[in-house]
Amino acid sequence: FKIRHYNYIECKSFSVSMVHVKDLPVLVRGCRLPAVLDETGRYCRAGTCEADTSRKDAASLLGFKKTCLKVYAEVSQWTRLCELSIPSAVEAHLQQPANPSLHLPSALLNLEKTIGEPVKVHNDNKIRRQKLQQQKKKNQKKISQDLQEDQGTDVTQTQDSHGAVPSKTTRVSSDIRKKKTTELPPSSLSPHPPPQSSLQSHDASALSQLPLLLRWYLQVRGWPSPPPRPSLPAPQPQQPSQANQESLETTKEVHFVGGPSGIEAVFSPHPCPSWTLPWDSLPEAVNPTEGKMSDVRAARKRQQLNNLVAMVTELARPGDTVVDFCSGGGHVGIVLAHTLPDCQVILIENKEESLLRTKVRSAELGLINIGFIQANLDYFPVPFYIGVALHACGVATDMVVEQCIQAGATFVVSPCCYGFVQNTLKFTFPRRSVFLSVSMYEHMILCRFADQTAVQLPLERRLIGKQCMGLVDLDRSWAAETHGYSVRVMTMETDSCSPKNNMLVGVSGGGAGGGAGGDNYATQ
Repeated sequence: FKIRHYNYIECKSFSVSMVHVKDLPVLVRGCRLPAVLDETGRYCRAGTCEADTSRKDAASLLGFKKTCLKVYAEVSQWTRLCELSIPSAVEAHLQQPANPSLHLPSALLNLEKTIGEPVKVHNDNKIRRQKLQQQKKKNQKKISQDLQEDQGTDVTQTQDSHGAVPSKTTRVSSDIRKKKTTELPPSSLSPHPPPQSSLQSHDASALSQLPLLLRWYLQVRGWPSPPPRPSLPAPQPQQPSQANQESLETTKEVHFVGGPSGIEAVFSPHPCPSWTLPWDSLPEAVNPTEGKMSDVRAARKRQQLNNLVAMVTELARPGDTVVDFCSGGGHVGIVLAHTLPDCQVILIENKEESLLRTKVRSAELGLINIGFIQANLDYFPVPFYIGVALHACGVATDMVVEQCIQAGATFVVSPCCYGFVQNTLKFTFPRRSVFLSVSMYEHMILCRFADQTAVQLPLERRLIGKQCMGLVDLDRSWAAETHGYSVRVMTMETDSCSPKNNMLVGVSGGGAGGGAGGDNYATQ
């Protein structure tokens, strides 16, 4: 048991007592500390708290968006390096005359150190928009001065050290924000290292400190122009009479060239395609319409819930703990808690507003088998039996599956936002070696095409998107199978319930879920 002491915070108003881990409430025991439990015993904040603007000492402990304690927040130094340190170091370096004894900027040495880490995208457009904003202000100032000279007036304004009039706000004006990137001025900083002639002015021993940067520079110089993008098949004109037959045409053969050679998406049949909840007889607070959505969207949401609840109902047993990751407005968790009164249901979401709204709905229903954790999903490391996620965006789906694998639990997930699938510190894509014939760039294109399933697109384009979704999820399922899981990739019924209608169901080789069922934490 460790206690971290911050000597700049006075804790006079707190009473301290030692509690054994086994005596902690189950919700707290299942989270990484620090954690705060409310008076009901069902709402836990793990690694998060509300910022009190009157307490500067407490606010200094908060990290990103002032919602997470810095002790657990992932504070990125990469943004500071790219947006502050590197630009200022390179500008200062290029402004100085060539000097063989000139020391390399520390920011470049830091970049050399971090360049071996997974790639992070830096948005250079922000600097270019700021440059355009400065040009606009300069032109406006010149016009104003010309008018004053013509009128014989002498109006002075407070200026900063650069001669510019300080703005009342740092937000770029709307006409600058909406400028296309092609209309922005070129960046004052080159994205490449300095030319060889500039580098050669340094001592060889100094350049030996930048082996990765130099190798990257030489590789960039030798790159050919990128190949042209392959053209998509011309969309077939759709007749109005075919509108009601689109769901039947999903089996239509699509001539799609993409993904690993010789690998095709495989979809398992839905085990209970006609299963549905008795929505008409359920309490109003269970219905998604209580979540402030339109009737059309609520109808689609009910269809999505039918699919997930059907699979969980088939797999769950009395006493099991079911975790609804990325729970959002709680549509999945509330239905599960109401439908499975003998199971404990835990909702994990890092957005407080969504959880509080869900808490009100669960109170209207009188649910006692439900708990709420406001935290990032990886703050819940304890075993559970089934993990559920409906439309967890991008890599969040992979994080949910990873949490379930670590707990030996069954997972029922419906992925979303395939275009956001990208390499992170935890995951590298593609996941399985069978897919490694596909480069990272090709896999990124595959994920982009997997997002091309919106109803506004031509049917053939959507069918291609569906195949791409299947390939991305096939890679995910094979990655889970290396941990002893049996995984099925299927389409939710009806397939029109969502453009992202894939559903992955993975069962551990040890049974329907290797995790412990968990203790009953509900207040009786």
